[in-house]
Amino acid sequence: MDPRYLVVFGACVTQFTIVGLLFSVGLFFNVLEEELGWSRTLLSGSTSLAFLVMGVLAFFAGRLSDRYGPTAVLGAAGLLYGIGYGLISAVDEPWQLVALFGIFIGLGLSTHDVVTLSTIARWFERRRGTMTGVVKVGTATGQMVLPPLTAFLMVGLGWRNAVLALGGAAAVLLLVAALSMKRPPDSRLPDSRPPDSRSSGPHAGAGAPEFAEVRRSRAFRTLCATQFLFFPSLVTVPLHVAVHGMDLGLTHTTAATLLTVIGGASIVGRLTIGASVDRIGGRNAYVLCFVPLLIGLLSLLVVETPWLLFPAVAVYGFAHGGFFTVVSPVVAELFGIRAHGAIFGGVVFFGTIGAAVGPILAGRVFDVTGSYAWAFIGLTVMGALGLVLAISLPPRRPAPLARP
Repeated sequence: MDPRYLVVFGACVTQFTIVGLLFSVGLFFNVLEEELGWSRTLLSGSTSLAFLVMGVLAFFAGRLSDRYGPTAVLGAAGLLYGIGYGLISAVDEPWQLVALFGIFIGLGLSTHDVVTLSTIARWFERRRGTMTGVVKVGTATGQMVLPPLTAFLMVGLGWRNAVLALGGAAAVLLLVAALSMKRPPDSRLPDSRPPDSRSSGPHAGAGAPEFAEVRRSRAFRTLCATQFLFFPSLVTVPLHVAVHGMDLGLTHTTAATLLTVIGGASIVGRLTIGASVDRIGGRNAYVLCFVPLLIGLLSLLVVETPWLLFPAVAVYGFAHGGFFTVVSPVVAELFGIRAHGAIFGGVVFFGTIGAAVGPILAGRVFDVTGSYAWAFIGLTVMGALGLVLAISLPPRRPAPLARP
């Protein structure tokens, strides 16, 4: 078996498990509100803290993966993620929930994208976008499968036993996935991109730069700002859309299928945008993501009929999948792969600052106004600004014609 595809398998399982279970957290909101009297501000704030920790640790996870390889980093983080998720079953005080999300869940999140996608970027030099899209299908599959499974287990076992069982299963799956994640041999770790690379950044065709050099470039700052502006939508909508659907009249189980729709649509987005990066370049792929994002957010703002939420989240889901696919190959396109993990982790950090703020503000907006309207307005404005920045990214230059 080609070792590259064993790596793809491990990356898919990691994405499936970590993101799928994170998407399921929103299903606990009503239960925790009713059983423990906790506000949505507290519940979404815990998730926000996890994303903030993810951003802080992603940079270090990327550097550790660059230096030591993905297996140990993913194995340790995956085990702690599963343990932490299972321990949610025992919470009865707010500080316990905050601690679990801030330590265990945040640590697991810090590795799932940076380490897996950096490893994929190293193995696949000429199909980075396409293979990143394939890996991110694992994420979408988790989004489709695990929320309904979680809802089913909650009905059959009670929410505490369901969470405990899911955490144990996650620890096992993530350890197996980590053992599949190997970095390529030294011969596949070039300091510069391949001769036929079509990158357009300031280092195209030259030796790939170190992180210290990259962080001073305009392209890096633009990527960081763009990530900050769109990433809150990718976290806030999945976390709150199920309970928003229940507020509009959907049943608990039907509301969970909103997340399944997002996952299904995101598969199309991941594969489409991944292939588009290889064909039309990173900047154009970014712009292609923002259009359905803005349409989806505006639809969520105006929709009041419950069934209309499904087409709204389908449009949003395409953009959701595309954004999670586009960043890693664009980093490689602009800056090479020598310090890919650290550079990608730096970009992710700025996104998670926004992700940490978005869910807690959305929860606070609902607690104060009884509606998510102002939250959707804020996300739409940020998305529009992100579109402007994406347009300013350097385009990819055409590949040079081969000499006869």
